[in-house]
Amino acid sequence: MPVKSGKQYTERINAQTVPCWYKGELITGKRSEHLAFKGLMETQAQLYDMQTNPQLAGQMTYESPADGKPVGLSFLPPTTVDDLRRRREAMSIWSGSHHGFLGRSPDYMNTAIMAFYTGADILTELSPQYAENLKNYYAFCRDNDITLSHAFIQPHASKISGQMDATEDAIAAKVVEQTQDGLIISGAFMMATQGATSDEIFVYPSPSPAPFDDENPFAFAFAVPNDLPGISLICRDTYAAESRFNYPLSSRYEEMDNIVIFDHVLVPHDRIFFAGNEEISTRLFSESNFHIHAGHQVLCRYIAKTEFILGTLQLLTDTLDLASEAHVVEKTARVLAGLESLKAIAVAAEARAIPDGRGFILPAPQPLMAANILYPKLYPEMIEIMQLLASSGMIMVPQEEEFGSNVAGHLDTYLRGSDQDAHQRTALFRLIWELGAGSFGGRQTQFERFFFGNTITVSNRLYSTYSGDNTYRQLVNEFLADTNK
Repeated sequence: MPVKSGKQYTERINAQTVPCWYKGELITGKRSEHLAFKGLMETQAQLYDMQTNPQLAGQMTYESPADGKPVGLSFLPPTTVDDLRRRREAMSIWSGSHHGFLGRSPDYMNTAIMAFYTGADILTELSPQYAENLKNYYAFCRDNDITLSHAFIQPHASKISGQMDATEDAIAAKVVEQTQDGLIISGAFMMATQGATSDEIFVYPSPSPAPFDDENPFAFAFAVPNDLPGISLICRDTYAAESRFNYPLSSRYEEMDNIVIFDHVLVPHDRIFFAGNEEISTRLFSESNFHIHAGHQVLCRYIAKTEFILGTLQLLTDTLDLASEAHVVEKTARVLAGLESLKAIAVAAEARAIPDGRGFILPAPQPLMAANILYPKLYPEMIEIMQLLASSGMIMVPQEEEFGSNVAGHLDTYLRGSDQDAHQRTALFRLIWELGAGSFGGRQTQFERFFFGNTITVSNRLYSTYSGDNTYRQLVNEFLADTNK
């Protein structure tokens, strides 16, 4: 089937049978009706409907090379700069719709599986079948519009000293048995965002060093449907609520994070992309240019989110009649500078695109990696600016129910803004509270701080792209040499 509709997305998730635990109870009934998933699934269904909207389909889809049917543009492996532009424009439509608050909107993992596809031939060195498996899986996701989650991070307990002394005792996710039908996997993964609202899970842990020289049982990558026997999901507490007035963000954009348990799960051979080779694990991740392709998608989200925060700040300063205050101008200008920097990075990444050596084209790595350093600092700064400008006004904010009660008249009198009535002003401050003081906003800030790793990790990625480049050293050397003449 080609691109799916929102209805088809919802039906697929509701049909899943994977055990999913929330607050100590096994979830029963339709997931789309459960508070923890309802708002997110409604939002994501709207994203899928955009692909079939006649007014947007031309910008959101392209023809599958398999059968000519429309498939999502975020699956497109770029071979020209125009392909990069088309991908960005399609992803920006989705980002603009969710205002950058869905860190795992479908185009993120669509882009990830596309990136791994472009590097699939690396796997031929280990086994031609592994390369074929990855290429086939990419085509399957593309042509069936698969909604993917991913599991990369293992529990801290798997890294405690002494765990790796013996493979049998180690609790890190590992291959526990090889059978005629596939590999038996046991272990757990943290932070599978949207694990419960996706069709399948792409599993690719950083392998732990094996205590011997044979095949490493901790090195593997595969993808499986969520509800294979032996898989179970554990949810954190939800930040979602029913009222869009009281909780304007979490009621729409709350992405549930899951612990994913693999308890002797049989992974079929055709779903295994490699196993046993730690070197191949490292090479596929780096040589597929995952962080570069994903960074291009993430940049679209950064821009949309910054635009939304900027608009919130502008409405806030308008309603408080602060727009002309010097300190407000200075603070707002910092956000504007961040936004313009991100937009310039998007242009630079595409204008300076380079071939990847395998027939595809890459957006320039340096601008995108610069964005990955800039945004984890910019986003908390923007939230702090909003907190400072809102002051105590973001704390004492009535709820929707008060406007239907006997005290509504008092609210109408005392909570008016400079250009807004009490209901409008309260709606704005409910948004500001959720961004700056609520649980949803707290997760968003932490999420952005560590999206692509800690500061040292993301700094090393950018630094390494310049490590062999002597252009600027030579520039200064030539200048200094000229002074000796």
